[in-house]
Amino acid sequence: MVHLLKSRRFLPLFITQFLGGFNDNLFKNALVMLLIFKMADHSPVDPKILVIAAGGLFIFPYFLFSAMAGQLADKLDKARVARATKLWEIIVVGIGAIGFLGHHPMFLLAVLFALGAQSTFFGPVKYALLPQHLRDNELLSGNAMIEAATFLAILLGTICGGLLVMQAHGEEKIVAATLLVALAGYAASRFIPAAPPPVPQLRVDPNILRSTWRIVRHDYRNRRVFRAILGISWLWALGAVYLSQFPSLAKDIFGGDESVVTLFLTMFSFGIGIGAMLSSKLTRGKISSRFCAYGAFGMALFSTDLAILCSGAPPVQAASLAGVSEFFSSWEHRRVLADLLMIAISGGVFVVPLYALIQHESDPDFRARTIATNNVVNAVGMVLSAIITAAMVMSGATVAHIAAALAVCSLLVGLYIKRLKN
Repeated sequence: MVHLLKSRRFLPLFITQFLGGFNDNLFKNALVMLLIFKMADHSPVDPKILVIAAGGLFIFPYFLFSAMAGQLADKLDKARVARATKLWEIIVVGIGAIGFLGHHPMFLLAVLFALGAQSTFFGPVKYALLPQHLRDNELLSGNAMIEAATFLAILLGTICGGLLVMQAHGEEKIVAATLLVALAGYAASRFIPAAPPPVPQLRVDPNILRSTWRIVRHDYRNRRVFRAILGISWLWALGAVYLSQFPSLAKDIFGGDESVVTLFLTMFSFGIGIGAMLSSKLTRGKISSRFCAYGAFGMALFSTDLAILCSGAPPVQAASLAGVSEFFSSWEHRRVLADLLMIAISGGVFVVPLYALIQHESDPDFRARTIATNNVVNAVGMVLSAIITAAMVMSGATVAHIAAALAVCSLLVGLYIKRLKN
């Protein structure tokens, strides 16, 4: 892994994607905090509804534009496409300054949609570049570092977005930070080596529904690749559900304050990174799915233990929520943290070989569009998981019930993924 970080074949892309993920979450969480605490009086719509809309608006472009993004990445030099998306990011966050400084929540939601579209077009480039620049025995390590960096970027961007925007002159600080990060991302993208297109003669289909259906249908025929796509989508769905339940898990179940929510997010993000690195060690760099099922079974096991802890937790005294130091003093609480860490480590072990498998076994002339298919299915999985979780909560389900459901589903996913041949 260390030699990859010294190589121009990998390092510029690694830095570019890390800064992009960081900026997305910096902008998004700053907007969420402003909607809740500072912009409520500037909008005719309930801020809670706007927060839900913010999450949907960032994901929606993956439905709309993934097929187009995949076609462009297969038709054009991927390094040039990466630089174009980074210029796009600079323009978008620059326009976002108007919304932050003028306290225009609806305008900022439109900017968030544009930022989600920018991420959509960068996604196929990021993953399709790796097999073009890395050797087969480097591919798993490259994916491991990309996944670890992605979740670290989510963590740091989320924390920094909330911290910066709630300070004095927070809006100005967010504007400056997002612009600086976008400029740094573009500078890094300038060093990505050329990646000649596999199908320069490709005719791009502008029809969103037809082109999306075509790429999904094409990849469905390759059952091994499509099964890997479904596995990746399960991890993103599981992660989305757990992230949405962290506030309730911390406050309502175990009596922790907002710092404990941040602790949960930190443990989960670092766990994914540890698992991603561990997957590369377990397979010794060989592209193999043999440990994926064990990762899924690990998610099932530790989700089960978390469900048991949640169901047996005593009633919370709302007047005395615990901070991080007090939270660590309880054995049960330390066990909760261990469960979250191990769920995430298992998830990292599970998902990294699946990304490498998709890159290695997809048609080289169709590779970016296969990544686009993965992005579409991932988005569908996260939206469905949000709808099902909301329905469970409205019907009276607790966090314990949700964790138990995730455990059962992870077990089934493990049995399904086990049918992949090494």
